[in-house]
Amino acid sequence: MASTPGILTHWPWEALGNFKYGIVAPMVVHSAYSLVTKPQETDVIYPLITILMLWRMLHNQIWITLSRYRTARGDNLIVDRSLEFDQVDRERTWDDQIVFNWILMYIAYWVLDCTRNMAIWQTNGVILMFLIHSGPVEFMYYWFHRALHHHFLYSRYHSHHHSSIVTEPITSVIHPFAEHIAYYVLFAIPIMTVLLSGLGSIAGLTLYITYIDFMNNMGHCNFELFPKWTFTVFPPLKYLIYTPSYHSLHHTQFRTNYALFMPFYDYIYGTMDKSTDTLYEKSLNKPQDVPDAVHLTHLTTPQSIYHLRLGFASLASEPLSSKWYLSIIWPVTMWSMIMTWIYGRTFIVERNTFGKIKSQSWALPRYSIHYLLKWQQEAINKLIEEAILEADDIGINVVSLGLLNQGEQFNRSGEVYLDKHPKLRVKLVDGSSLAVAVVLNSIPKGTSHVVFRGQLCKVAYSVVSTLCHKGVKVVAIRKDEYEKLRKGLPAEDCNNLILSTKSYNHKVWLVGENVTEIEQSMASKGTVFIPFCQFPPKKTRTDCSYLNTPAMSAPKSFGNLHACENWLPRRAMSAWRIAGIVHALEGWNVNECGDTLFDIDKVWKAALHHGFRPVSTPA
Repeated sequence: MASTPGILTHWPWEALGNFKYGIVAPMVVHSAYSLVTKPQETDVIYPLITILMLWRMLHNQIWITLSRYRTARGDNLIVDRSLEFDQVDRERTWDDQIVFNWILMYIAYWVLDCTRNMAIWQTNGVILMFLIHSGPVEFMYYWFHRALHHHFLYSRYHSHHHSSIVTEPITSVIHPFAEHIAYYVLFAIPIMTVLLSGLGSIAGLTLYITYIDFMNNMGHCNFELFPKWTFTVFPPLKYLIYTPSYHSLHHTQFRTNYALFMPFYDYIYGTMDKSTDTLYEKSLNKPQDVPDAVHLTHLTTPQSIYHLRLGFASLASEPLSSKWYLSIIWPVTMWSMIMTWIYGRTFIVERNTFGKIKSQSWALPRYSIHYLLKWQQEAINKLIEEAILEADDIGINVVSLGLLNQGEQFNRSGEVYLDKHPKLRVKLVDGSSLAVAVVLNSIPKGTSHVVFRGQLCKVAYSVVSTLCHKGVKVVAIRKDEYEKLRKGLPAEDCNNLILSTKSYNHKVWLVGENVTEIEQSMASKGTVFIPFCQFPPKKTRTDCSYLNTPAMSAPKSFGNLHACENWLPRRAMSAWRIAGIVHALEGWNVNECGDTLFDIDKVWKAALHHGFRPVSTPA
């Protein structure tokens, strides 16, 4: 919000949240009802307005995804600063202006006679509309924009928009309500002119609105996309269309580059930033980043595609959970699953900076269910192998394996790749040692007994072994797990491993994702469930607390962390991901794969030294 909000700062439906779409529901129902009951009499414009608004949402989302993908790659990046959660929260209501426009268009068509009987296309009307935009609209916007930078209006309105130094496409429409009213008055000038002159057309108006959205999104996308030859072939173009780097300077310098879409007026009135051409050249020639560490993950549930940083920004900024409204777009979800199935290689989902290193997260285009299919394992292992070889080829130092990419029965925690490629320079890290350290440090001090239940894995064996060695009694509730654990323990520690099938009064449980509802019901009230696995168990007890899967909170200096990692809270990162970053920071020239386990105390102290802290809040 602006530093000293003025009148009409808030949107009228702000208190409604996502229920604001109930405002346009009557319009949609009216259009659909008329189309079904009176197809011969119904004016086709009503449903077309709804289609246009949906197209605008899709158009904006395409730009958001493209911009975030290019930012993750790092090439042609303009402002290389950190994007944080507060900006995501501030910009999550970007669709307010579409709802507002929806209402205005519906009312205008209902009330104004000049909107009736429009042609599909009228060339004269389109030319006139763009001439008016290039002249009066651009001119008036320039001076209005300069006025908004006067301290009186800036502090009350426009400072809200300029809170975003690192712009995203949708930053373009993040303004107080009053500003949007002024903008719509400006953009209505060409539209009303052609309508009143009888030159309005459906395609023409759609083209003009799409043009405004395109230019707004493009100017705020934070990566340069205009090739140099466009201005070499046609030099006057630099006065007729701005570039992303041109407008980015307005967000970093504030008092330059005021133009809407045409820099012409900045040149005339002497407000063009002198570093415009330099920044353009620098951004255009910036190569793709080569990170020091890469975390290799994958998609989980079908809806997880929307929770990626490249998906819906507001969903990505919250822990992964099932949203009822996403079920409405299940055809899109199925289409995305098919597309990821077809897409045959990993893709970058996140790029972070931390001290002297850079890191990225790469995702395999496969879902958790694919890893459970035996006939898919060879293909997935090949994808992982290709990603590791690519990382090795471009000079990445560390690759950490996340989620099911490190399954012991799948690829022996990554050891398969080392056996196949013994000359790999990149270090493979499964992160088990740090995961063990996180679990051990999550157990309350003074705990004498813990209950164990879950699928056995490298982390589970190590946690149980460490606890038994320290004299903590570990109570197994399944005989098969008890016997397997006992075989892996030194003889002197076996006395601390207990098999029990009775009631459990111990307040600490170590659990895997496969702990059942019946087993959880055996726990006494107030029990703390501590997961040791990559995936969280299903929560069935409201009178007990569940900690997060092994994770730590990132320090404030860990940049560009504005999306949640799967089900973890904000600024929390899985121990497996942190392990790879710490490995790169420390420059450890060893692998952590197969049965190999790194020094638990050493990696824990290293993580704390670099500012990572335990996640204190329950899941």
